[in-house]
Amino acid sequence: MKLTNHVNFVDSEGQIYCCLRNKLVKLDQQQEERFCNGCQMFAGFANGGGVECMWEDARHVNNPHIIVDPFQEFISNQRRVVPSENMSSMAFLAAEAG
Repeated sequence: MKLTNHVNFVDSEGQIYCCLRNKLVKLDQQQEERFCNGCQMFAGFANGGGVECMWEDARHVNNPHIIVDPFQEFISNQRRVVPSENMSSMAFLAAEAG
């Protein structure tokens, strides 16, 4: 996985997708103080239009990854990809369990 800059722009309701909390949040002073400022993924405030977060993304996205629809980003992050190198281990464990 590669370290990717996620540029999360606020939507019309002032919300962004927060990876740390794995949910949509209102990007307000409380969010910034309680979560963004102490988050290891925090990388800036996207020129005042949102927040930038750096994290390893298993999805195939551009770098930087521009997010203008926080709900779609939330949905996209709920899908989990199992790397193919783990599939043989999973098959072995399934056979052992059966």
